[in-house]
Amino acid sequence: MGEKVEAGSFDLADRHAFRRKLQQCQRALERMLDEKRFDRPKNLLGLEIELNLAGSDGLPRMMNQQVLERIASRDFQTELGMFNLEVNIAPHRLGDRVLDRLAEELRIGLGYADRKAGELDAGIVMIGILPTLTRDDLVSANLTDVDRYRLLNDEIVAARGEEFPLDIEGVERLRYTASSIAPEAACTSVQLHLQVTPDRFADVWNAAQAVAAVQIAIGANSPFLFGKELWRESRAPLFLQSIDTRPVELQVQGVRPRTWFGERWISGARELFAENLRYFPGLLPICSEEDPEAALAAGQAPSLAEMVLHNGTVYRWNRPVYGVADGVPHLRVENRVLPAGPTVVDVVANAAFYYGLVRSLAESRTPVWTKLPFEAAEANFDAACRYGIDARLSWPRRGKYTGTAETDAATLVLEELLPLASAGLDAWGVDPADRDRYLGVIEARCRRRTNGAAWQAATYHRARESGMERRPALAAMVRRYSDLMHAGDPVHTWPVGVTDATARPV
Repeated sequence: MGEKVEAGSFDLADRHAFRRKLQQCQRALERMLDEKRFDRPKNLLGLEIELNLAGSDGLPRMMNQQVLERIASRDFQTELGMFNLEVNIAPHRLGDRVLDRLAEELRIGLGYADRKAGELDAGIVMIGILPTLTRDDLVSANLTDVDRYRLLNDEIVAARGEEFPLDIEGVERLRYTASSIAPEAACTSVQLHLQVTPDRFADVWNAAQAVAAVQIAIGANSPFLFGKELWRESRAPLFLQSIDTRPVELQVQGVRPRTWFGERWISGARELFAENLRYFPGLLPICSEEDPEAALAAGQAPSLAEMVLHNGTVYRWNRPVYGVADGVPHLRVENRVLPAGPTVVDVVANAAFYYGLVRSLAESRTPVWTKLPFEAAEANFDAACRYGIDARLSWPRRGKYTGTAETDAATLVLEELLPLASAGLDAWGVDPADRDRYLGVIEARCRRRTNGAAWQAATYHRARESGMERRPALAAMVRRYSDLMHAGDPVHTWPVGVTDATARPV
């Protein structure tokens, strides 16, 4: 969805043409897979982080275009809401000191962006959902004034044919009705990319699906929306409901949502792209002039523009990605599970855990997905989103035993998954000092049973107990969060509570 999309209106002919082009793209993809035309292994990773803009008062600032003009870097771009930005880190080869290099690049880039935003009384906040957002903030007038976002909103609204009800019951219950997809802008995430060969794609994607719940449990950072305390990772239900193109009747019939965990383990990338074509109507039926099959016949790597655009409107938590670099096609697994933040160290620690664990599980002689029912993986994901680090998850029993057993997420990570993540980073050739530093952050979170969501909730409640009302308590918590985020120490070391300075209204 990052490609330029121009405003316009679509008719039936556009939609028929787009469907035909999608079918051509699928045939071309399958031919490339059969003929082994894809890039060889390069061990490349990529990283994107969606960000919030907030003022010194802890409240959102609707000024991403103005901030981007000050930043003046192609590494930063707009996102759906006017209070959002996104930073993209160039691909890196997994190995050596890559984790420290990622951390340094992020610190430099985010520090620079924060200074430029500060010139406009705004600041960068890495957090899954900004707790001070109100219903008045998440309206269509605050969608970024870029054609692709307006078009996407118009098409999703038209496909649904009615308003979007939000109903999320957690610690408290939120009921709200939206007339646009603007509430989805509240969800800011970290996206981890891993380039893989077609032969390894299924193993990596299946492994990523299996560990998605664990990622959420230890990395949850989104407990508040519209002033209500909901799930520990409220992004998941918010994302599902805020862009759901299905009216109630289609939901009852079992039509699949566009925000989708999936329904089975896979044997290859072609299955996921075929599912996109089979299950999801095109939202943005924009056709390129390329004939992908003719491009293949001429020895070229087709862009498969329609397939790429369509894939960008199916919001899998682990998404297949097709790309072309230097004239050679490649495949990536895009992991979209994690919320943004809390700090650069936490983000890199989450990435280290993911890349190491996925490597070990994908190369296991007895893959976890052969022992864990897919339905259990999905139920794990739901439990982790609800309860965060306190979640209890089903996982295959160790040793000679068969079946699954339920265990708490922190114990599972400490006793079984951290050693696998460590071995996986060794297999990538990551420097042992980097490996131990960043996996040590994950270990400390689990031992202390804390993460970003737990800190936010504890600090908010401490502020309320001191006599602060709900809104001032949330604002004070955001100000304290921002101070600690920029200080850079990982979240498990943060003291609970606001300070005298952050407690005072700005």
